[in-house]
This record gives sequence, structure tokens and C-alpha cells, in this order.
Amino acid sequence: MQLLDVFVYLGIVAAGISGALIGIKKHMDLFGVICLCIATSLGGGIVRDLLVGYVPPVAFIEPSYFFVSLTAGILTWIFYHKIDRIGYLILISDAIGLGVFTAVGSNTAISLYDNEPFLVVSMGLITGIGGGVLRDLFAQEIPYVFRKEIYAIASILGSISLILTYDLFPHMISLYICLGVTFSLRMVSVIYKLNFPVLASEKK
Repeated sequence: MQLLDVFVYLGIVAAGISGALIGIKKHMDLFGVICLCIATSLGGGIVRDLLVGYVPPVAFIEPSYFFVSLTAGILTWIFYHKIDRIGYLILISDAIGLGVFTAVGSNTAISLYDNEPFLVVSMGLITGIGGGVLRDLFAQEIPYVFRKEIYAIASILGSISLILTYDLFPHMISLYICLGVTFSLRMVSVIYKLNFPVLASEKK
């Protein structure tokens, strides 16, 4: 197993935990929590595969992804009160997940359409943030990516770094660079509380 595979599973677990936590806080039952967990973990990759013509999506071909996500959801349900206290660890894992999913999505696209940089960035972004967007929509929330810190931009710049380095280094190195850029930008935005400006509407 390559280091990237380890990161993929870590990303699935982190995304699954975040989805399960939202489901629990929204007072969903166990089935709802697990569904939200799996949608968060695998949703972005499924959407990406459908868009680039990978049918059936990899998530259905690799059942281990599903079972890892399922396990994360069940364990979050059981140990909710302990997990909810270690938000900083989940935040770091989530940043790793964003980097991994961005790298995997960008690599999938560039391996099929190496002369379409816009498509590569779009698929990296969709894979990186798609699960989180689905999670928030299912939970009837404004998607986190639209209202909090630098998230999507980290994914976009990570994808661009992969494109720029793809022909300069071995492809696996480009994947790690993409992961590192995305993760670093995400963590810097959290540490320094960097946000896009929000226009304050007048109260009536």
C-alpha cells in the first residue's frame, strides 16, 4: 500500500466523521447518520467519476471505501461524546482529506484529459469539496465552503500545482505536491482565521 492510499483512507475516515457529527447534531437516527457519513466520504468522488465517464464509480468497485466510511460512522455514533471534544484532530484530518481528494480527483482527470487544465481543476475541486457540499445540503445548511475560511481556493491552488508539476516530476510526486499545497493552505487559513469578506446586509 502506497502512502497516498493511507491518506485516502484517512480522508474517508475524516470526512465520514464530520458527516456523522453533523447528522448526530441534527438529531438524525442511526441510519440517517450513516447515510450522511457515506455521502460526505464518497459523494465527491462519485460525482467526479460520473462526470468523467467512470461508470460504475470507483466507490462502487472498491467496497473497502464504503466499509471504512461505514465503520467511521458507527464508531462516531458510539463514541460521539469523546470524538466531539477533539475537534482540532478532526480539523487536521479534514484538511488532509481535502488535500487527498483534490489530488486524486485532479490526477483522475489529468490522466484522461491532459490538455484540459480547466477540467482538471474542476474535477479536483468537485472531488475535494463535493462530499462536504452534499453533507450540508442534506442537513439543510448553507454549505460550509460558501461561508467559512479558505477552503475551495486551497483545493483550486492544489490542483493548479499538480498541473504545473505533472510533467516535471514523477506523477506520484506531483500528487504529493498537490496534497501538500492544499493541506498547507487550508491549515494556514484556519490558524490565521483567513476568510473571504462577507457583505453585511442592513437590518430592517
